[in-house]
Amino acid sequence: MASPHPNLELRPLGNTGLKLSCVGFGASPLGRVFGPVSEDEAIASVAAAFRLGINFFDTSPYYGGTLSEKMLGKGLKALGVPRDQYIVSTKCGRYVEGFDFSAERVTKSIDESLARLQLDYVDILQCHDIEFGSLDQIVNETIPALQKLKETGKIRFIGITGLPLEIYTYVLDRVPPGAVDVILSYCHYSINDSTLVDLIPYLKSKNVGIISASPLAMGLLTENGPPEWHPASAELKSGCQAAAAYCKEKGKNISKLAMQYSLANKDISTVLVGMNSVNQVEENVAAATELSMFGKDQETLGGIEAILSPVKNQTWPSGIQRS
Repeated sequence: MASPHPNLELRPLGNTGLKLSCVGFGASPLGRVFGPVSEDEAIASVAAAFRLGINFFDTSPYYGGTLSEKMLGKGLKALGVPRDQYIVSTKCGRYVEGFDFSAERVTKSIDESLARLQLDYVDILQCHDIEFGSLDQIVNETIPALQKLKETGKIRFIGITGLPLEIYTYVLDRVPPGAVDVILSYCHYSINDSTLVDLIPYLKSKNVGIISASPLAMGLLTENGPPEWHPASAELKSGCQAAAAYCKEKGKNISKLAMQYSLANKDISTVLVGMNSVNQVEENVAAATELSMFGKDQETLGGIEAILSPVKNQTWPSGIQRS
């Protein structure tokens, strides 16, 4: 049994008792949502991640219309290691055909996911992008249904995900203490937007574990820039483009710096980043290892932050607009 990579820090997740690698493997790209990925590449990237000390893998039936779950399942099975060596999270409520947070649908959903993942249980089942549903339904129907699934042993812990940060306080203030174990927030803890930090004391007071996804802000903090469909304003896109160019001039890579910026906050249990190649896995682990050895590149980060200051914490709407 290969021992986990000594340099990849493990961090506790809220009150769950789970210890997650500080870099998490986002499996959405295995669903070919960002371009073609062969089955061999998918399996190899999962193997490389595990070999380098990543023990947390996150997917959803929504990614690639169930393809991500199937590919991740094959990759995990190919590892040939005991089930307790890795932590798996999937989601419910968002599907290619639309949103359905009903108790009936989410209860059926986990059985479908377990079959695709070839697993007996998942460690975390999360309600996916709850801002597109009724938050009161999440509180009164979905989470109680997930608590029943917890009793069956099909899931160990319950989470909620979404973009607007106010959805977390809305739900957590209305469910019994301990009903929600973890939140997955994305695009709110990166160089251009660090608003998640304001919510951390509240989440800690509720003993809720924190997963932060998309440290590259869905492609904004990359040399190639974001995909066409990216919902950011033109102003935010051009600011990030200028920041990427500044890094390149200095011989630095904005994506690596963005990853390190997100990893530096120890209150965040894991930084989830989409990966679909051995090379990407190696780069992300190297960024974490370098950070633990040398710390953040404060000088370059300071320059990026100065460029991004006019658009700092600018976000975009997501979900049903509530007054």
